[in-house]
Amino acid sequence: MKHLFIVNPVAGGKKSRPAETVETIRRFMDGHGGDYDIYVTKAPMDACVRIREAADGCTEDLRVYACGGDGTLNECVNGAAGRAGVSVTCYPCGTGNDFIRTFGERDAALFRSLEQLVEGFVRPIDVINCDGRYGVNICSVGFDARVGTDVHKYSGIPLIGGAAGYVVSLGVNLVRGITQQMKMVLPDLTEEKKYTLICACNGRFYGGGFNPVTDAMPDDGLMNILAVNAMSPLKVPALIGKYAKGRYREMSDCITRYDSDRLELSSPEEFVVNIDGEAVFTDHITFALEHNRLSFLFPRDMEFYRPAADGGAAL
Repeated sequence: MKHLFIVNPVAGGKKSRPAETVETIRRFMDGHGGDYDIYVTKAPMDACVRIREAADGCTEDLRVYACGGDGTLNECVNGAAGRAGVSVTCYPCGTGNDFIRTFGERDAALFRSLEQLVEGFVRPIDVINCDGRYGVNICSVGFDARVGTDVHKYSGIPLIGGAAGYVVSLGVNLVRGITQQMKMVLPDLTEEKKYTLICACNGRFYGGGFNPVTDAMPDDGLMNILAVNAMSPLKVPALIGKYAKGRYREMSDCITRYDSDRLELSSPEEFVVNIDGEAVFTDHITFALEHNRLSFLFPRDMEFYRPAADGGAAL
């Protein structure tokens, strides 16, 4: 078995310590034994190229460890999805590690143990195909995607950063308007009107803690979709509070849930698409759920999924 560690040198922002991460991996793997390689990324999405190169030249199973945040995991997912014998996991070193929060606080903590991961088990999960780019967690368009994308514009300004950057972005986007004309197409429904946001969930958490669908499962063959109708800016505080805690049923007058394996969105104007925290700009996007497309490596002792005695895994 081959182990490939993809280290994002900027994950974690100012607290990033890539040299320490590399040294920790080396010490553990040298003591543990096994064939391994460490690759420190140099440009966005170059992890995909490195994974494909490693997979093409590998005659045994390849395990890929995304050493960073959700963005690093997304790159590794795009390099590994659909490749026979290649599995991927998250060794969290970034500021945002939302996807693994899906599995609960206890199990999410196990991902921080190299021993737990290297001795872990593999089972398939779903991914969302976003016109050729994969997402494993939550994809969205609308107000939340614009706020999340614009945070980076303001976080670099002196005296503005972290939560302050989010507040500034929220305020600016409230002034710009919180709705957009959108055509939403599901297998049995087509609607064209103004929406505040639309999200498609494979995982449960995004945006640093938002949990819009608390029962989302990354292996059930469905996306859990929330469509938020156009609303007054005055209702935004109530929306954010309930939406973030998965209490969308309390706002049934403006939020509708759909469970589907396909969602198509288009608009007369360009919009930003959030794919696991990464931004894509377009006027048309199709989210297609691909069941069991990704082999995922889970910690040895996790409880959310329990490894089966026959070498597989079961709930």
